[in-house]
Amino acid sequence: MDGNGRWAERRGLARTAGHGAGEQALVDITYGAISIGVKALTVYAFSTENWRRPVDEVRYLMNFNQGLLHRHKLDLHEEGVRIAFSGRRDWRVPKRVLHDMQDAEELTKKNKTMTLNIAFNYGGRAEIVDAVRQLVADKVPVGKIDERSIRARLYHPELADPDLVIRTSGEYRISNFLLWEMAYAEFVFTDVLWPDFRREDLFEAVEEFQRRERRFGNVEQ
Repeated sequence: MDGNGRWAERRGLARTAGHGAGEQALVDITYGAISIGVKALTVYAFSTENWRRPVDEVRYLMNFNQGLLHRHKLDLHEEGVRIAFSGRRDWRVPKRVLHDMQDAEELTKKNKTMTLNIAFNYGGRAEIVDAVRQLVADKVPVGKIDERSIRARLYHPELADPDLVIRTSGEYRISNFLLWEMAYAEFVFTDVLWPDFRREDLFEAVEEFQRRERRFGNVEQ
């Protein structure tokens, strides 16, 4: 969800104002995804690298993400949305935030309409490292380690690999996002800053995806 800071700076506002404006984009995109039958939507909310940002901004983002759950979890639950989180739940994340994350997961765990997976304190490399650590902890023999055994130890192995990755705000890089899962994903890039992104932009990206021919390494027969 890129472009919050630039959106705010262009309006002479604090960067945190951009994060607040991005909330409406997230809500609209979530309900837009539900309306077209998307089964899993993963949004990049806070990366393992974001801890390097100014202390005040990090503190704001912790409070903002906690408040986001308070404001929307019941409505999402009513819509049958399962809320999940991908990322490390380590000492850096405040206990009150961890508690609200767990509460949202518990409340919505049986919902089937769509999974809203929030990548929070997430890094693609960290996820792979954690999967390898789990392999070691599980004492998996070297000869038994394969793609399936690694995938089974990712944060959410029950979710299908993403078909489509949308990168907002004119950025053209992966930024340590879903490195394992996006092996065969299609990418759509847009110059729209995240606070201005709406379901119509999502629909355009999906239409672009539908025009693509996906071969997964094969050739057309």
